[in-house]
Amino acid sequence: MPKTSSPRPTPTPRRKPLNERHIISFLFAICVLITLFLGTLFFAFKALDLPAISSVSQYHPLQATEILDRYGKVMERIYIENRTVLPLAKMPPLLPKAFVAAEDGRFYDHPGLDFWSVFRAFINNAREGRRSQGGSTITQQVARSLLLSPEKTYLRKFKEAILAWRIDSLLSKEEILYIYLNQIYLGGGAYGVEAAAQVYFSKHVQELTLGEMAILAGLPQAPSRYSPFEHLERAQQRQRYVLNRMAEDGYVSRDAARRAFVSAVELKEPESAALSNSGYFVQLVRKRAEQDLGVSLNYAGVRIFTTLDPAMQHVASSAVRQGVMASLVRSSGQSVTKNGHKEMPQGALVSLEACTGQVRALVGGLDFTASPFDRATQGRRSAGSVFKPLIYATALENGFGPQSMILDAPLSIRGHGGKMWQPQNFSGQFHGETTLSEALTHSLNVVAVRLLQKVGVDKVRALAKAAGISEPITADLSLALGATGVSLLEITGAYTPFVCGGQFTSPILITRIEDGAGRVLMKNRPESRRVLDAKVAAEMQRMLAAVISDGTGKRAGGLPGLCGGKTGTTDENRDAWFVGFSRKLITGVWLGYDQNRSLGREETGGRAAAPIWLDFMRQAQ
Repeated sequence: MPKTSSPRPTPTPRRKPLNERHIISFLFAICVLITLFLGTLFFAFKALDLPAISSVSQYHPLQATEILDRYGKVMERIYIENRTVLPLAKMPPLLPKAFVAAEDGRFYDHPGLDFWSVFRAFINNAREGRRSQGGSTITQQVARSLLLSPEKTYLRKFKEAILAWRIDSLLSKEEILYIYLNQIYLGGGAYGVEAAAQVYFSKHVQELTLGEMAILAGLPQAPSRYSPFEHLERAQQRQRYVLNRMAEDGYVSRDAARRAFVSAVELKEPESAALSNSGYFVQLVRKRAEQDLGVSLNYAGVRIFTTLDPAMQHVASSAVRQGVMASLVRSSGQSVTKNGHKEMPQGALVSLEACTGQVRALVGGLDFTASPFDRATQGRRSAGSVFKPLIYATALENGFGPQSMILDAPLSIRGHGGKMWQPQNFSGQFHGETTLSEALTHSLNVVAVRLLQKVGVDKVRALAKAAGISEPITADLSLALGATGVSLLEITGAYTPFVCGGQFTSPILITRIEDGAGRVLMKNRPESRRVLDAKVAAEMQRMLAAVISDGTGKRAGGLPGLCGGKTGTTDENRDAWFVGFSRKLITGVWLGYDQNRSLGREETGGRAAAPIWLDFMRQAQ
């Protein structure tokens, strides 16, 4: 057989080596692509218009102003945003851990973004067909709260992620937590953990139990849905979740978490000043603090320490209310009015700590919510006979004594326009020659006028000014009958020289004001000055004690130890006054109608006001 030859294989073409030109072209193309990519990113970032994050490192949010009583308990919070900023060092160590466990378990490990959480949230959202989970870290929540609008869009979410990464590069984890725990909204109008502790538990964060911390840490996800006030069962379910997470992350033991869950959590909404009867006091404190600071308390973020004693304030409010109702029943036979407080007489009470001037109780009316007009400080009513002690004290300073004799007899005085004026005693009777002490005891009007004639109106007005009575002060002989208008706070303060050896001390409501860091911005030292000789003050003390033991103020009798005071009743019984003192307290009471009409035929200072004074003083001392 002929031999056949096998076909010759086709040779594989040899790959030409890349020359230098090809390499350069390839590298150039890569550079172009990278440049285009970076340029695209740059313009994308510019298009996002991201806010600067420098403000985050200079965190100075709006804070609430707190008004505290004499014992340091918060009476009222004034705010645009109800927030009190606290450093982490002043928070219990488990509180930040509770929030980390609940909101961002990998907080200390990720760079501001937790990609696993984002992926998990994306899968869950895709499964449910809606955006139910956000996967936001604590740092993202800080970025959202401080730098972004609340709109829910993917663009905002992208911005939030970039800003969170930047914030994590700028701040430490502790700094981020500090901002978060003070900035986060936790429902009930509370921003930050301190305000939330006050709102839900009426306590400071340092006093929170583990169970209470878990309640708060469960709120950021949905403050309304998990509010313990509105949805207690949901709040407890969320609390259980937080405690379990804390146990899983090793912050607490399983046993501690279990005990915290089964322990009772006492919810306690804070009582407003209006409901706690201190509305008039708080209103006056707010006005004076804003004058001192020169800024609205809505923005001040300060702590105002006041002189108010809450127990005395409660007693004062109760005494005024009961006394006003008793006066209404006596004068009209009714305890109910058709138009509520509008047709009722009003009452006011001020009580000062003797010789310090600190206001321990202040009631400006029956109901602050119904009528915020403060009859203790804003109302200026005719003083009646409570002004007389200033006339008698002036006389004693100018050579008279308690046993000096003066004539109680009909008197005619030429008044303005030549019209004759004949002052009368309340009883309509005259007593002839009488001592100054007896005249004050029985509040003899004619003697007061004669005494004022002798010592001079100008000298009495000078003493009144020195003792805290503000202008205008009547400049004629009608001053003897208390024709000048005074506030209850002023006339009560004017009695301090009688108790304090002749020394006048101006009433104060605020002891100091501190900023959020505890720095003292203002310390209030009451104005103090000598206005009477100590001997004169002692003589006035004894004369005013006789008013209670033997005179018009008998209904104020019954207290042990030193007590004295003076009644006051104006024309047609339009105003009823009693200002009196013990060694500890100086207290003034006023009753009257806002419409300046008569309280009733028998409603004098001795009958209407003195019993209120006694009721208060018995319980307050």
